[in-house]
This record gives sequence, structure tokens and C-alpha cells, in this order.
Amino acid sequence: MNQIISLDQVSGILVCQSGCILEALDHYLSNYELTMPLDLGAKGSCQIGGNVSTNAGGIRLLRYGSLHGNVLGLEVVLPNGEIVDCLTTLRKDNTGYDLKQLFIGAEGTLGIITAVSILCPPQPKSVSVALLGCETFDSILQVFKSSKLYLGEILSAFEFMDSQSMILVKENLKLNSPLVDYPFYALVECSGSNAHHDEEKLMSLLHAVLDKGEALDGCIVTDSAKIKNIWSLRERCAEALMYDGYCYKYDVSLPLSAFYQLVLDMRDRLGANATRVVAYGHVGDGNLHLNITSRQYSKTTFDLIEPFVFEWVAKYRGSISAEHGLGLKKREYIHHSKTPSAVALMAAVKKTIDPKGIMNPYKVLPESILR
Repeated sequence: MNQIISLDQVSGILVCQSGCILEALDHYLSNYELTMPLDLGAKGSCQIGGNVSTNAGGIRLLRYGSLHGNVLGLEVVLPNGEIVDCLTTLRKDNTGYDLKQLFIGAEGTLGIITAVSILCPPQPKSVSVALLGCETFDSILQVFKSSKLYLGEILSAFEFMDSQSMILVKENLKLNSPLVDYPFYALVECSGSNAHHDEEKLMSLLHAVLDKGEALDGCIVTDSAKIKNIWSLRERCAEALMYDGYCYKYDVSLPLSAFYQLVLDMRDRLGANATRVVAYGHVGDGNLHLNITSRQYSKTTFDLIEPFVFEWVAKYRGSISAEHGLGLKKREYIHHSKTPSAVALMAAVKKTIDPKGIMNPYKVLPESILR
């Protein structure tokens, strides 16, 4: 299940089996000056079928959009064993319902994805990265606004880390930052076709945000090894969390106006019950990764976090799962992000396609609604 079926080098459309490793696909495409439209920290082990089943987001979503837009077709095995061949390579097909969308992000509860047709963009000729230190989260938002204005179409990623995140990777992984300590950090990546042009635009952004006081300090790197080092500060946060002991992990979407307030409220709520409350994420698509660590699991700490975190997100009309899915642990909280009528419609789809409930049972939908 890990074979590449075809690649149209002109259109950039790749057809492959679901067991292909994401990083292996990216390496294969690089031979043809193409790239995968998604990039994850787990790219060396995750499979494209799983990526599609969970509608994985990652750091390239700002530039290339979600898999709902990049996946052109799927081959799926239904619970009754029937193979549904929607493995089209067409970018336009307006004949009836777009059935593939049912299976993207369904977490395997409706069928098993066996093959994927996906649109792959051209591989950037140049990549540049800036790391900026900021005083407040509002400054991060102002830098994001300036980044869109100054970088335009070459802006490919905009990530943020708070001071606790940077301290975490320094202490637990012994990583080094080119900047001194600041309350917040922005990682800005641009990728395009002209290295000189792109670096010039990034330099203009750096000067602008420093002049306006949106950032207090910053550096630009264009060397691939240095870019990898900068990215490791952000991408290895999840790894660094494990060294603290137990980690309570939350992946939410919020309006940017309320984005960081959740972190502040959680710190106030937990106090000494947590070792750290760490926040980082994808500002470009409103996705916050909130992580709380303690030496070991504590029911007291857990009860302070849940359902408070889900209720807080619901109050601001956010999503309790931005990209990780509901799975087993969050399915009973789906009503915090979806209306009763929407959940009922999902249950109707599930019962129609999988009446015996054999496809990845106990996931996504609450048990009570499936009875």
C-alpha cells in the first residue's frame, strides 16, 4: 500500500496508495521540482492516507490551503467491502455530490482510504526565514498583518511561540536561539522563485516591523542548515514537552482577537497545579496548540482543565479540534463546536454508510447519538 501510481508532471497531480510516507512523497516530488501541499513535524512517519483521514493541517496550510482543497480524488473501501472509486485527477468536476469530502477528516469512521489523488504545487526555488522577538501577543498580530502586506504571495508560514515554549526547548533539548529572551517570538517563512527578490522583501519587512516597534529584535537566515535550526525551535516543542513528565494537549482554533487570552486564563486557573502552560501554533490559520505539563498525571489538574477549556473555546465560537480530530477523548464534547442539528446529520451519514458501526468505532461521534 505504499506505491506511487502516477504523476502528471505538467499539472502536478500525484496519485498514490494510502500507505506512502509523507516525507518519501516529498522526496520523490523534489525530483520533478514539485512539493507536497502539507508539511508536518511527523512527516518522517505519517502516511498520506492517515493525513487525509484526519485532514492534517501543518505549517504549509497558510500558503497552500487544507486537504479539502488539495485532494482531488480518493479510493475508499466501505464497511460492506465495496470499493468506491472517486480517484479522479480532474480539478473541475461538478457532477453531483463531492463524495470524497465525506472521508477527508472522518478519521476512518466511514471507510478506509486506499488511494489518493492530490494536487502538488511547484517546489520553491528559494526559502528564507525570519525569527522575531516581540513584547506582546498583540505585537505578534501586528507583525502578521505587516507580513501579509510586505511579503504577499511568498509568505508561506507564520508561527508563534511564547517565552515558555522557548524556555522549554532550551532546557529540555538544549537548543539555542539566535535571539535573547523575549515574551513572544514570530517565525516568518517566505518561499518563492527568486532568492534575491525574496530576501529583499523579507529584509524590508524586518526593517518595517523594527521601525514601527512591532518587533524588538530579529534575524534573517537563508542557509538551509540555519533554516533547519530555526524551525527546530518550533517543530520540536512537542518533543520537549515529554521531558516534563505528563502533558495535557489541546489543539484549538480561535479568532485571533481571543487567541492568547485562553493561555493567560489557563495559567491563572491552574496556578501551582501545572509545571508549565506552554503555547505555540499557526497564527496564519488561527490554530493554537495549548500544552500543560506536570510531573505526573493528576485528576485534580485534569478537572481544572476539562471541560473548562472546551467551554472557553465555545464561548468565542472556536473549534475544540483545529487539526488533530476528535478521536476517542473529545467525541463527547463535539457539541461545543457543532450544533445539535449538525451532529444529528453526521450521525445519519454514519448510520447510512456504516449501519453496523464497525469502522473505527467509538470515535468522532458521541455514543449516545449512535444508539
